[in-house]
Amino acid sequence: MLPPLHKTRSHHPVDRGAQDRRAHHPDLSKLMGWKAARKEEEIPGEEWEKEKAWALRMGLTAADSIEDRSIPTFARGELPHYAGINTFLKAPYTEDVTEVGNYDATVLGAPFDGGTTYRPGTRFGPQGVRKISALYTPYNYEIGVDLREQMSLCDAGDIFTIPGNIEKTFDQISRAVSHVFSSGSMPIIIGGDHSIGFPCVRGIAECTSKKIGIVHFDRHADIQEKDLDERMHTTPWFHSTNLPNVPAKNLVQVGIGGWQVPREAVKVARERETNIITMGDMEKMGIDKTAEMALEMAWDGVDMVYMSFDIDSIDCGFVPGTGWPEPGGFLPREALALASKVAAEGICGMELVEVSPPYDQSEITALMGTRVIVDVLGALVSNGKMGAHKRHIDKPVSLPMGEYSEATHGKRWTTRAGSK
Repeated sequence: MLPPLHKTRSHHPVDRGAQDRRAHHPDLSKLMGWKAARKEEEIPGEEWEKEKAWALRMGLTAADSIEDRSIPTFARGELPHYAGINTFLKAPYTEDVTEVGNYDATVLGAPFDGGTTYRPGTRFGPQGVRKISALYTPYNYEIGVDLREQMSLCDAGDIFTIPGNIEKTFDQISRAVSHVFSSGSMPIIIGGDHSIGFPCVRGIAECTSKKIGIVHFDRHADIQEKDLDERMHTTPWFHSTNLPNVPAKNLVQVGIGGWQVPREAVKVARERETNIITMGDMEKMGIDKTAEMALEMAWDGVDMVYMSFDIDSIDCGFVPGTGWPEPGGFLPREALALASKVAAEGICGMELVEVSPPYDQSEITALMGTRVIVDVLGALVSNGKMGAHKRHIDKPVSLPMGEYSEATHGKRWTTRAGSK
């Protein structure tokens, strides 16, 4: 039977079913897409203009045939995305690390996989993430943030890790992180395997008397004391929660589960009364409730929260390039939403670990790692939490520099050909 007809104001017969379907279409002006387009109008553009002027100064003006006179002869800055010598997101390279305090956040590479117990390769993680990060612009349409215009970011390069010695590497990482944190800049560390979690937290903890909570995204608990008789990538949270101002009760681990959680780790988690939210818990509660619970437990009685994001927390179908892949993890949208909601309340630093380019496919794992970092930065900016950690730096460290003067030593690689 045909659906009943009714007359519109113009008295033309209309299919009621079709009319009902049309009534379900939302007002486009209320959709996020339209709101985001309007919000872009409010974002300043001065920094982009400065960068284009800087590129012309550093890279010379273009050939006469080039109509766009903002293009230089030598590639400098963001464009073109496939060219240049990459830093993270093409951010300025602070070769002089005493300058990191001029920036809201500082990217550090920790190229170390000496704590790996199965598949090595994460020592190339910082290199891989930086390379694919060139694909991105600093602007996110949906949240209406342009990182270049609304915060300052630099890349301080890699920490000098010691391939054959995990403890000396830990000391180097803690020293580097404490330097950046003491300057007021927020450290963003790209690993490297997950053993670096401990020295990263230690580097921050020694610069403050305040308490620090940890939100840890992973499929593995990583809280046993030793693995293969050493501190490895399975042990960072045992040693972090031994620090006097990093309470075990404020360690929240999200996404844990599967067949790769050692019973030794479960025993420690039980003894220390840490907090574990499994992937199944997240599925039942949903993203919002999971983030709410994680934040409530991590922030309970502390002053700052640190984020540790292991790329293997995401289902390995999306991130094959990792040291210990595990099926059944987060979907990418879930991971990004959770990380963003945690960052929205403010963090004092973060690490992105276990990206292993030798096992990656089409750089999709490194790309996902990049996306986690920029989404965290976007959440900090859009919620006004960038720099909130600074007020807690009450024990800053001061590290000595080497003695070098251009007046007496000259610049690097300046010896003329044929001279002695």
